[in-house]
Amino acid sequence: MAWRFKASKYKNAAPIVPKPEACIRDICVGSYQTFGNNIAASAAFMAFNWEHTGSSVAVLPLDDCGRKSKTMPLLHGHTDTVTDLEFSPFHDGLLATASQDCLVKIWHIPEKGLEASLSDPECVFSHKQRRVETVGFHPTADGLLHSTAAGCVTLFDITTQKELFSNNEHPEVIQSVSWKQDGTTLATSCKDKNVRILDPRIADSPIQMVAESHPSIKDSRVVWLGNQTRILSTGFDSARLRQVIIRDLRNFSVPEKTLELDCSTGILMPLFDPDTNMLFLAGKGDTTINYLEVSDKDPYLTEGLRHTGEQTKGACLVPKRALKVMEGEVNRVLQLTSNMVIPIMYQVPRKTYRDFHSDLYPETTGYKTELTASEWFSGANMPVPKMSLDPAKRELGDAPIIPRLGPKPFSSNSGDVSFDKVFAVPVAPGSQENIHHASTAGSADNGGDSFVAPAPPPPVAAATQNKPDLIVEIEIKKPNADNEGDSNVQKTLSTSERRKIFEQTHSESSENSTEGDDKPDAELRRFSAARSSIAERRRLYESRSKSTVEEKSQSPVPLRRELSKGEPFKPQQQANLTTPTADVKRISAPEGKLLEERRRNVSTSVDGGGAAIKKSATEAAITNTHKRTSTVFGKVSKFRHLKGTTGHKSTHIENLRNLSRQIPGECNGFHANHERVAVPLSGPGGKIAIFELSRPGRLPDGVIPSLVNGSNIMDFQWDPFDSSRLAVACDDGIVKLWRIPEGGLSEPTNTPERELIAHLDKIYFIRFHPLAEDVLLTASYDMTVKLWDLRTLEEKILLTGHTDQIFDLAWSPCGKMAATVCKDGKLRVYNPRKSETPIREGNGPVGTRGARITWALEGQYIVCTGFDKVSERQISVYNAQKLNAPLNTASLDVSPSILIPYYDEDSSTLFVTGKGDSTIYCYEITDEEPYICPLSHHRCTSLHQGLSFLTKNHCDVASVEFSKAYRLTNTTIEPLSFTVPRIKSELFQDDLFPPTRVTWKPTMSADEWFACNDRKATKLSLQPEGMEALSSIQQVAPAKKIEHAGNGSSGGALTRAEFEKNKQQEIQKSVSARLEYNTKLEQDDMEGVDENEWQED
Repeated sequence: MAWRFKASKYKNAAPIVPKPEACIRDICVGSYQTFGNNIAASAAFMAFNWEHTGSSVAVLPLDDCGRKSKTMPLLHGHTDTVTDLEFSPFHDGLLATASQDCLVKIWHIPEKGLEASLSDPECVFSHKQRRVETVGFHPTADGLLHSTAAGCVTLFDITTQKELFSNNEHPEVIQSVSWKQDGTTLATSCKDKNVRILDPRIADSPIQMVAESHPSIKDSRVVWLGNQTRILSTGFDSARLRQVIIRDLRNFSVPEKTLELDCSTGILMPLFDPDTNMLFLAGKGDTTINYLEVSDKDPYLTEGLRHTGEQTKGACLVPKRALKVMEGEVNRVLQLTSNMVIPIMYQVPRKTYRDFHSDLYPETTGYKTELTASEWFSGANMPVPKMSLDPAKRELGDAPIIPRLGPKPFSSNSGDVSFDKVFAVPVAPGSQENIHHASTAGSADNGGDSFVAPAPPPPVAAATQNKPDLIVEIEIKKPNADNEGDSNVQKTLSTSERRKIFEQTHSESSENSTEGDDKPDAELRRFSAARSSIAERRRLYESRSKSTVEEKSQSPVPLRRELSKGEPFKPQQQANLTTPTADVKRISAPEGKLLEERRRNVSTSVDGGGAAIKKSATEAAITNTHKRTSTVFGKVSKFRHLKGTTGHKSTHIENLRNLSRQIPGECNGFHANHERVAVPLSGPGGKIAIFELSRPGRLPDGVIPSLVNGSNIMDFQWDPFDSSRLAVACDDGIVKLWRIPEGGLSEPTNTPERELIAHLDKIYFIRFHPLAEDVLLTASYDMTVKLWDLRTLEEKILLTGHTDQIFDLAWSPCGKMAATVCKDGKLRVYNPRKSETPIREGNGPVGTRGARITWALEGQYIVCTGFDKVSERQISVYNAQKLNAPLNTASLDVSPSILIPYYDEDSSTLFVTGKGDSTIYCYEITDEEPYICPLSHHRCTSLHQGLSFLTKNHCDVASVEFSKAYRLTNTTIEPLSFTVPRIKSELFQDDLFPPTRVTWKPTMSADEWFACNDRKATKLSLQPEGMEALSSIQQVAPAKKIEHAGNGSSGGALTRAEFEKNKQQEIQKSVSARLEYNTKLEQDDMEGVDENEWQED
């Protein structure tokens, strides 16, 4: 029995905790109800859940340390909590994440880590509306991924992006999965209290063994003990004691060892190292990490030194090749806490660490394999080659092993990949695909065409290297040297000629033209298909201008066909065009002009026979100048370069604290008028703090005066016509109307002015009528919408027709209609005073997380924000009369926060942002394609929790301020001004400030509105007294000028170009006349000298 007393080399392995400076600090981690470890590590990076919802993932270098910013780059890949994550054993930059949003995503981390937030995964796998619980990689086959959802185990080949295997025989949720080290079989633990052994390559019955495991249905884990025939599981017994069970497959039904530990509630996460047989048990919520050594004889589990420290949220092991072997480090555990990542080094004490202790470091599994997923699934088995940790046997000696960050295992030649299943991306105009098809069709129809169509590109979905091309490459055969002396052949355009064409065709994009014919091919293809992602291709398609393509506007660089000027094609020239020795010349042209010019030239050369082409492409471009109202980069807008500016610090309200983050998603969470702001506070009682904007500065410490509602707050809104009345909706179905005293609140109060018992269930939101006084709308969990007269607290109208949760409602500018967006994916338009059911319905956002809606362009259009099926935030524009499909949809990014829209009807500017964002996205809504035109976005220095805009009469038009808002952050309330840069800012910019509707005063009473006596809101000019309008100095007399031209020698009317030129000259003269200038020189006042003084003596 001497073996019982044999000392283990790792018996005294001691946990060494670094100083806080060597840890990752100030991170944000919540408590997640998942079956994963919440943290994973490769030899280069670590990844862990971020924030309280856990929908984002932080990825940091493995040796990183120090404080981390709340705004550092993250993986924004999921809309719900990330349940599990794991790095590939063969690619240190390849990360798999699983989430409650039913998706598994594969990410490739750049070699230098995340320098910017990443939201576009390499590929996506869906589990069809089932929450994904676990995810992981195969230990020997490269590119083989496993994941579990409910009772289903699925294997994916990420190289071809196909599903290889799926088994749905588990009756309950699978809680854990572990592969045997040789990759032949896997073990699962299930909520039905059983463990199973599966061989996915056996088609008939993949489940080989089943045994009863831990008696409790609480969480359990399973891990395979290396290449042994034993598995280890952790769970709870019938008395809720935590226990560890070891089973041998040769006697699977009988446990080989059962160890009962304590009665803590946190599940034990087993971390096993097969090289040293070291087992670490880290319990979620525990402050201790147990270390045990596993042996194949009794007592099987030998306890080592225990580590006690911070409370554990997650834990993982670092790969062996990342260890500091010259310091005696045999294992490293990354402990995830609520605000830190602590690397715990387990060191075996030795007298000296100058030499490599080979007895502590047996050869370990390497990171290179030749086995592919398809080969493994076909029955092949191949062990991963071992590698030595001895620095003397490594290429770089004592230097760390270089992590393998690539190449990515995705095949660019794959014919069947799943990108199209997730991203239904149409072919963008100007892409290689469109031109290839058009050229092929044209060649078939016209026979003797001189164009040579480019080779067909690879499939759109084959990796992320195919992109739309704004510059279409066309190959034109050049004739032999015999024809080079022909004077009728059009020569290559010079740079100055190209520039003239560019300016005369009103093009805004300088990238559609080349600067010379000798430009490198790589530069010409900087927008080619190999240099864009799927997301960029999709955004390009959605933001394109269809009107430009349809009008066939002239290109800055029109297509030039050689031998097309001066004389027709000759048989000899046609022969030269088809000779194999002909030179190939590349000419760039947008698609619309290319096809139009090509058809014109082809028809002339084929049908006309001996007729010459009368106009060259250059002449056509100069004479036929269609003014383009939009481009692929967005509509030309006066607000294109709007600027957002934060007010001076003296205007801020600072030292905010205890902000509530439990407000429902249907509530904007922050409201302001020109006198005061309302901010919800955390804690019981449903408190709302009221701050006076006339008293900025730092708030005093202590209790903040607030409105105590007694119930949880669902929504709140200021009366648009009474800046001292606030309506608050609670979860008990009561709307409380508060009256704020003059000067603001001085102490907490719980006595509202009036109470309205609106519903028997919770209220989603409340909305005041935009024109009628004392009209309030409420929407409830009972899926009804009610309209109230606040003077009598009487219910006037009841609206029905919703089948699910109502996300949002918006009144039309005229106050007659109301539009809603619902969780059932429908948009509905109501005329409340005529029908209780919707008068129009249409399809809205497909995502069910949340949505917002607003009206635009005098009620002719509806703008809706929401999520698509892959959780990407979108903005859609609908025709208010036809809701069957959106006119256009613009995609932003992947983020869990709902986009809240704010529409300025005078400038037609749409501001959208979400809680927790730092960017305010700005767009102009137009009544022509593409309907959504991006403007300059405003990026804030910190994250905001809310945004509220003021009415137009509070804008400083003298400073060209067309919109003003207040922004809520975690600790401050800041004013935000949106202006347009103008040179003559001392003048009233009447082109930016048309007469505005008066929305801060009621247009009608509640009785008048309910009686269908509608009135339009009056309009008011914003021009200050004594300020001259910009248009007053730009007045010209076009009628007089045309008449003068008619009496001149030319005898005809002015052309439009001449008229525009004369108009510009008149404006210049008008401006010059207002400027004071003096032509007198300084030396004119100087005394002169006599002529004789210059004579020499």
